Amino acid sequence: MANVLILHGTGNTSAGNWFPWLSQELVKRGFEVWAPDLPQSSQPDEERYLNHIFSNKEWKFTPETIIVGHSSGGVAALRLLQRLPEDTVIDRCITVGAFTNTHGWDSILGLFRTPIDYGEIKKHAKKFIVYHSDDDPHVPIEDAKELQKALDAEFVFIPGQGHFNLEKGPQYREFPALLEKILE
Repeated sequence: MANVLILHGTGNTSAGNWFPWLSQELVKRGFEVWAPDLPQSSQPDEERYLNHIFSNKEWKFTPETIIVGHSSGGVAALRLLQRLPEDTVIDRCITVGAFTNTHGWDSILGLFRTPIDYGEIKKHAKKFIVYHSDDDPHVPIEDAKELQKALDAEFVFIPGQGHFNLEKGPQYREFPALLEKILE
């Protein structure tokens, strides 16, 4: 069965932004969905996040798994792939407004304690998709370009959408373009 793991960003929860809507839409279409509340999300930490995710014995990473990570949740998704067992390959990893470094933000230092190993990450997903906008107030577009290049990812550029969250406006209670991409 196809399953989708949705990882929220810094200081958020699974109830924020478009995450509940996307979860509901995917469940309606027969997907198993897990959108965990990442522990102490105001100070993301790769070890804490990965321990939380890997401790869920009911969740399985399969060849049909899709991981969606928003903002620092996108970094968490990459960290997760970097630590999957050698023989585990998922279908897709989709990042939305993801970082490649801290940009001086102390709050996300815990996601960058060890180097990102893009070669190892690429072994664990058949496809990568990177969403970004030209007016993201938190993450420069150069980060998306770096991810696109390092992961040989499909780059989905949508101008004028900020950080794809409720800061931009109430339209980000939903994210139909992302749903369509998942259903492709």
